[in-house]
Amino acid sequence: LSLLYFMHFQEWLRSLRSSAGIKSSESEDFWSLLPTLPVSSFSLSSLSLSPSSLLGLGALASLTAYWLVYRPRPMRPPCDLQAQSVGDPSCRRSALLKDDSLLEFYYDDTRTFYDMFQRGLRIAGDCPCLGYRKPGQPYQWISYTEVAEKARLLGSGLLAKGCQPNPQQFVGIFAPNRPEWVISELGCYTYSMAVVPLYDTLGPEAMVHILNMAEISLVICDREEKAASMLENKEKGVTPTLSCLVLFNDFSDAFVERAKDCEVEVLKLEQLHRMPPPELLSLPCALLISSLVSSQGSFVIRQEDVSISYLPLAHMFERMIQVVSMFCHGARVGFYQGDISLLMDDIKTLKPTFFPVVPRLLNRIYDKILGSVTSPLRRALLHYAVRRKQAELSSGVVRNNSLWDKLVFNRIQANLGGNLRFVLTASAPISPTVLSFLRATLGCLIFEGYGQTECTAGCTFSMPGDWSAGHVGAPLPCAMVKLVDIPDMNYYAKNGDGEICVQGPSVFRGYLKDAERTSEALDSDGWLHTGDVGQWLPNGTLRIIDRKKHIFKLSQGEYIAPEKIENVYMRCVPVLQVFVHGDSLQSFLIGIVVPDPEVFVDWAKDRGIVGSHEELCQNPDVKKAVLEDMRAVGKEAGLKSFEQVKDLHLHPETFSVANGLLTPTMKSRRADIRRVFQEQISSMYSKTAI
Repeated sequence: LSLLYFMHFQEWLRSLRSSAGIKSSESEDFWSLLPTLPVSSFSLSSLSLSPSSLLGLGALASLTAYWLVYRPRPMRPPCDLQAQSVGDPSCRRSALLKDDSLLEFYYDDTRTFYDMFQRGLRIAGDCPCLGYRKPGQPYQWISYTEVAEKARLLGSGLLAKGCQPNPQQFVGIFAPNRPEWVISELGCYTYSMAVVPLYDTLGPEAMVHILNMAEISLVICDREEKAASMLENKEKGVTPTLSCLVLFNDFSDAFVERAKDCEVEVLKLEQLHRMPPPELLSLPCALLISSLVSSQGSFVIRQEDVSISYLPLAHMFERMIQVVSMFCHGARVGFYQGDISLLMDDIKTLKPTFFPVVPRLLNRIYDKILGSVTSPLRRALLHYAVRRKQAELSSGVVRNNSLWDKLVFNRIQANLGGNLRFVLTASAPISPTVLSFLRATLGCLIFEGYGQTECTAGCTFSMPGDWSAGHVGAPLPCAMVKLVDIPDMNYYAKNGDGEICVQGPSVFRGYLKDAERTSEALDSDGWLHTGDVGQWLPNGTLRIIDRKKHIFKLSQGEYIAPEKIENVYMRCVPVLQVFVHGDSLQSFLIGIVVPDPEVFVDWAKDRGIVGSHEELCQNPDVKKAVLEDMRAVGKEAGLKSFEQVKDLHLHPETFSVANGLLTPTMKSRRADIRRVFQEQISSMYSKTAI
């Protein structure tokens, strides 16, 4: 009876293996754990198992079956991860393409932004589209049907105000992320008008230049204060074409009277909705053609996905996330409250499945996780759990239901809503250490992309299934990427490195009415010169290694790429932000460093120095300790001696969009930082001797 039971068990496992599609080698992992029991040696007299032994064997059979069916499985990549792009040593395309014909449209019937939203409308109908919330309250949602109707009415109102239904009609939007922004944009696209985003950090001169260059007559604003800045330019006579301001929020009668004095009409958004369009132009059209940036391979956006919108809609990255990724598939977008300090609360409430980020935010999450683990035992457990999860990642397994997720990472994942399926980081390089750590702790797919506005946000994207770090993926199917020589920096395409150039349907046609800048960006063959320096890796992915546009030369003739050095120094524990400066009259570099307020005081205390954040920034011993830490990290990263800063200034206030030292995409405004800290820069050069 015992022998018969064992033989039935063996046969049952074989049938389970074949029905579940389990390969022989996979089942052998568990089969090898069983004791060697050759059937030929059994006899009814030689094998007699007790009832408890039979129960144990049955339990083992159940555990084996459970593991075979429910064990974690690696994501199947859409191509060979050792050959993610094809081509010669300098010019390459995606391995997902059958030939050199680039992908122009992902769906044949979806060729414009308007088409993309209409596709989402067909999928979702009355399901949620745009979400918003008030402090302490849940999200409220506007359906796809409502958004489409509001956009149609708004577009009709624009026609009634004299706007023309063609791509040469430019309408300005001067507002933060909120549902009305998207509705206004879609209203313009419904009647083939072009949107010109405006934002605070442009500065008054740039704002005037854009309004005049595009001959903008109508600007949509969120509140009276922003509309007043538009009106001020009109009163000065520097924006003569401006004739109408449309506001989301209420405004005062005094503002209306002030606008009348300079022949500017002020309307509430709802008033625009109620204006009947000219009879012959009442049907929506869709003439605005836009290239579609396709995502890599096998990852699919679903209708139930939801994204958090906080990155500026004035920039291409966030608009591609919304229109191409979310709206095109009938998914939802929830907006943050407009206060970046409340972003984490918004995320916990919204519970997004898709989280677009910039590396600065991921660095803050990484630092906060490490800073929250104080005891040596907990720190050791965290790092062990990370190593175990990273081992799974190296075999292609990505999950958030392992033992380590339940014991160690559950709280971290809950702080980001607990539902994340994937994260996309772009706009700047991210440390491989940070990326690998967060892939393990967050338990979701984290992709890295590269591109710029001029190529519709993206030209490379990491491949599903490739969870290695230190690169920005392979070319997207819509882009050809090549490297060209930069002799001054000793980069040559024949060696697999050089300036990154992009060609394809996603590349822009040029800057509006600016032939000189267009010719600088686009060569005669239509290649976009990005100004970034890249290197092809053996697996066909691209690594960003330098920057051409911001390079400068020191007095001894050495070329410096400050952004590369800044990305290295950002790995220092006490450093939140850093600005590296040098010029051709000096032989060394200096830096402006903003310490991380969440870890700086404790970091200094560990070194025997006590004080407030502001006091520590003034302490010369602290400055010396930070400088030593930065130089140690720089040396470990391979920075040459002339690439290391020789002195620094500690500044207690973070660089931000509000103080004009960061762009809305969180990049340093280098000229403005130099101007603000000119006194400190001059002082460091006058005191520091080499």
